[in-house]
Amino acid sequence: MKQTSSNRRVNEQAREVIASILLFEISDPRLNLVTITGCEVSFDRSACNVYYSTEPERYAEVEAAFKKASGRIRSLMARQLSWRVAPELRFHLDRSVDVAEGIASALVRDRERNLDSMAKSEELED
Repeated sequence: MKQTSSNRRVNEQAREVIASILLFEISDPRLNLVTITGCEVSFDRSACNVYYSTEPERYAEVEAAFKKASGRIRSLMARQLSWRVAPELRFHLDRSVDVAEGIASALVRDRERNLDSMAKSEELED
């Protein structure tokens, strides 16, 4: 689906509000150090897919915390936004950060391996 500037604005507004709610209004310690990476609000604003990232060892506890706090987050979100309806919140783990870290570490290992092989080939030439 093509995103218009209006869609992007709505998505970013939802992301900012949810991030602010997590930072200032939700006291569940399991939701500390969670980053809201993006939101996708449906055209009619009845649903909102919320994407988040956190440390890999905390995936299960953060998912449980979001399940418990979703109603509270939704009601706080409704108060802060001037939308006609409060969207149903669906929380999804965003693994793109993990994928990026994996790629970065693979590139570092590959670079080190190439430097080692270049050094060995230079030693053989001498």
